[in-house]
Amino acid sequence: MNNKNNYVLEMKKISKRFPGTLAVDCIDFNVKAGEVHALMGENGAGKSTLMKILAGLYNDYSGEIYIAGNKVELYSPYIAKTEGVGMVYQELSIAYNRSVQENIFAGDIPGNGKFVDMKKLRSKTLNALSRVKLDKKIEPSTLMKNVSQHESQLIEMAKVLKDKPRILVMDEPTSSLSSTEVNMLFDIIEELKKDGMAIVYISHHLHEVFKVSDRVTVLRDGKKISTCDISEVTKEQLVEMMVGQKVTDFYKQHAYQDKGKILEVSNLTRYGFIHEVSFQLSKGEILGVVGLAGAGRTELGRCLAGADKVDYGEIILEGEKIKLGSMNKMLSKGIAYLTEDRKLEGLALRLPNKVNILSSIISRLSRFGIYFPSKGKGVLTELYQKLSIYPPDPNVGTSNLSGGNQQKILLAKWLSTKPKVLILDEPTRGVDVGAKKLIHETIVNLAKEGVSVIVLSSDLPELVSLSDRVLAIKQGRIIAELQEEIDENKILLAANG
Repeated sequence: MNNKNNYVLEMKKISKRFPGTLAVDCIDFNVKAGEVHALMGENGAGKSTLMKILAGLYNDYSGEIYIAGNKVELYSPYIAKTEGVGMVYQELSIAYNRSVQENIFAGDIPGNGKFVDMKKLRSKTLNALSRVKLDKKIEPSTLMKNVSQHESQLIEMAKVLKDKPRILVMDEPTSSLSSTEVNMLFDIIEELKKDGMAIVYISHHLHEVFKVSDRVTVLRDGKKISTCDISEVTKEQLVEMMVGQKVTDFYKQHAYQDKGKILEVSNLTRYGFIHEVSFQLSKGEILGVVGLAGAGRTELGRCLAGADKVDYGEIILEGEKIKLGSMNKMLSKGIAYLTEDRKLEGLALRLPNKVNILSSIISRLSRFGIYFPSKGKGVLTELYQKLSIYPPDPNVGTSNLSGGNQQKILLAKWLSTKPKVLILDEPTRGVDVGAKKLIHETIVNLAKEGVSVIVLSSDLPELVSLSDRVLAIKQGRIIAELQEEIDENKILLAANG
């Protein structure tokens, strides 16, 4: 085949059908050597299915795939790997009780069959870590459970790069990274481009796509809408292509009016995590909290909600001093917490949506110790309408939903409790533009109804668009407060202290 355009990857008329759904419909997609090609679309648009075909996870696709001009049939992950395809998934596949070197070289540890060549293993691990700039920061024998989330993501990338792929697929690679760490990742990507690697970059973050990509392809409902040079398209045009209608990137700030103090936090401390944190929150206020990875942002939210032990400090809600206790106790007082990890901590994915949503109000739906789920029918109807959850069937298993709709189920779970203070930890991580817009609208509407919202986020545009005030946290301490003319630069400067 003539490969005059220097395409490392060409996918031609690719289709994949699931029972009742044509997930990928006759899509053409290609990537050049030394190029970052962004793949965008809402959850369910077909991005992941198309890339899983490339990774050899589906052997029943139709169409043709060419790598470096040669036709290939990628009917297994092993074949895809041998043909030069490497994929870094959003969900990390890590054995936390094993070392960094064991994770990177799992299944390929050097030795003679009986004994591991530890010297060679360490040397090869350091070489792999050097590709992601961690060779001088991490000792190969370190257990993965002692490695940060950011470093874990880069180690996962090193595991893929060690096999020297020609094509690298990155699925939401910045989902748990701070802005500083994102820039570090972009430096790594730039080096890979110089080496001639073809990179597919899947992301919901428009500003990232414009910063790192050369071209962009948009999918919607399993079909390709357009491929264009990133320099020839605007953010607004991309959003319109993704959702099929004109929408703004983010919900605009609402007109906040001080309705009086609802929460006072004084000297809240959890040794090693947060230290003497004090602030006040007004009724109907949206308070943003920003901090780099490890700053204590999530730990603050968990302590406020009773999910983590507090060593000392004071919380006063509506003038009543609350004795610090369990999450159930704080929830009964009106403080709810939406975790940043919906799959690990937030939802029971194998259970139906209605069970996940009603799980937080079982006591309210019980009488004389007997649970009556039918009493929650009205709650389900209200929340399904408010959050536009799809499909509109509470009996569907949560695992069958897109990431955006899973996030809506998690939000519905805590909205069902009718909280006075709602703490949202990365509320739009890993969701598409349409779902993000709806979640933002929901947050603003809650504030209008008098609910106080604390948004813990690393998404700077999100904080700018939503927050009435922003607190910056560093090394477990509040170091700055922003209220007037909040913008991304001010937030970033405050977070870096």
